[in-house]
Amino acid sequence: MVIEHVAMYVNNLEQARDFFVKYLGAKSNDGYHNVKTGFRSFFVSFDGGARIEIMNKPEMADDNKELNRTGYAHIAFSVGSKERVDELTEQIKNAGYEVVSGPRTTGDGYYESCIVAIEGNQIELTV
Repeated sequence: MVIEHVAMYVNNLEQARDFFVKYLGAKSNDGYHNVKTGFRSFFVSFDGGARIEIMNKPEMADDNKELNRTGYAHIAFSVGSKERVDELTEQIKNAGYEVVSGPRTTGDGYYESCIVAIEGNQIELTV
């Protein structure tokens, strides 16, 4: 079995798409818009076949996103090396995003950093 894609609702589709493209090397489709319902989406694809569907529709709830909550906690991206984790973390931090941990080696041996991006959702960068 293979996970086909992960989906997330966002308020600003273009900003979310641009984050994935600019910092994580994603490629985006041209988008989809259902004019009847107002639903819009982009699929962003990554090396290895992983995809994320970023979606928007009118009148969505936008609850506070506590980092320690039930549900999905983060999306982790393997960027290939410790040096790349460090470089990308610094680049994203300099762009104004909040780094909540790292870069560091965790107790279970991961080298990672965690960034709050995409409207309060956490992104993990790891080797």
